[in-house]
Amino acid sequence: MMCVAMYVLSTLGGYILTSVFLLKCPSLLHRRKRQAFFSRHISHRGGAGENLENTMAAFRHAVKLGTDMLELDCHLTKDEQVVVLHDGNLKRSTGVSANISEMNYAELPPYLCKLDVSFQRECCCVGGEDRRVPLLSDVFQAFPNTPVNIDIKVNNDTLIRKVSELVMQYKREHLTVWGNASSTIVDKCYKENSQIPLLFSLHRVLLLVGLFYTGLLPFVPLKEQFLEIPMPSIINKLKDPEKMSRSQRFLVWLADTMLMRKALFDHLTARGIQVYLWVLNDEDDFQRAFDLGATGVMTDYPTKLKAFLKQRFPN
Repeated sequence: MMCVAMYVLSTLGGYILTSVFLLKCPSLLHRRKRQAFFSRHISHRGGAGENLENTMAAFRHAVKLGTDMLELDCHLTKDEQVVVLHDGNLKRSTGVSANISEMNYAELPPYLCKLDVSFQRECCCVGGEDRRVPLLSDVFQAFPNTPVNIDIKVNNDTLIRKVSELVMQYKREHLTVWGNASSTIVDKCYKENSQIPLLFSLHRVLLLVGLFYTGLLPFVPLKEQFLEIPMPSIINKLKDPEKMSRSQRFLVWLADTMLMRKALFDHLTARGIQVYLWVLNDEDDFQRAFDLGATGVMTDYPTKLKAFLKQRFPN
């Protein structure tokens, strides 16, 4: 009995030591992934706190500031045009209650003059003259050298195929990353064009966290090149604390504790996987993200993030 216990303990000890060692030195098992770009400054919907979200004006402003990446959302119109818009229904953004998929591109109404900033409590953005819903091709034409992060908003084979075709048409496989929280959509993206770098789906994020806490992560190959996850603690800023129950606050704390792990982020970056945290709009959250080892931060306020990065990374 004693021999069995010693064998189990020695085996477990060996596994733990090997796992910890490979967590810190993953290159011994996995070839480091190489990307054509490195993004610290990511403009969420082009910078939804400074210009109307997902408009060419927002994208131009962010690129002029020197953003490393534009994040945007794609849908498909009735006449199969790939448009840059977050919601499937136009009510919030245009005031017209209609689905994008049921309208031709030429019929799409303009954005409202004022939109709420989704990740800033009780805040809105007032836009200028540019209120047109752009095509994805407009973005690719205007910013041929800027990395673009595409959220494929619906499970639509035609949308996925057309986005892939546009990426190839503009020779942007090395400057584009795509995906969605849905594992079905991400799997279809990978099947459609494996040359376009991939985001982790929600299912794969949960698997990643499970592998990390069981010590198996260093042994498992990963096809994705980008981890893009929220910082759960920002929920406490977005919601009224007095209206959150104790169980809700506990769940936020638990999710934040489980996800925001420097050891996890360091391991992924050592494997060449870039880690982006969203959507952060305050300097204390910027600071925390980079202290945790995140590669980049996604924000609605590109000017604010630029000023922070100038101080944090002066060179």
